[in-house]
Amino acid sequence: MKSMFATALLALLFFVSSCSGSRKTTSGKTGTGSSVSTAKIDYAMLNNSTFALADVSADASYGYKVENPIKVGGSKEQSGPANERRFLNALLGPNGEAVTYNRLGSCCAFETPNGLIGNTGLLDKYEVKYEGLEKPIIL
Repeated sequence: MKSMFATALLALLFFVSSCSGSRKTTSGKTGTGSSVSTAKIDYAMLNNSTFALADVSADASYGYKVENPIKVGGSKEQSGPANERRFLNALLGPNGEAVTYNRLGSCCAFETPNGLIGNTGLLDKYEVKYEGLEKPIIL
């Protein structure tokens, strides 16, 4: 069941195609040494509180590992937490189930020129659930 949700979740994950807004990602390194892209990413919105997700990540670790976080941007504009919620609000379970989420806190300091304190950023962890899921998923 978890793998079905993971497949559905990955099917909804980021790098959306149409453009009604945009953000620029940052250049830097995560605490594990991986680089962060500097490419401009366009995104579409369903409404003010929900991203319109369109593309599928082929990387099974995307969003599940510290080294490969879901990148929603917004630190310089102070919209990072809102962008996190916009992303999570767009998720559905494998059969269209409503998804609920709970913020677990921040972790995993990494270097970024967009850091709010010096050149440091933090990742936020979320517990994601839907009806019928045996064990919550952590993103």
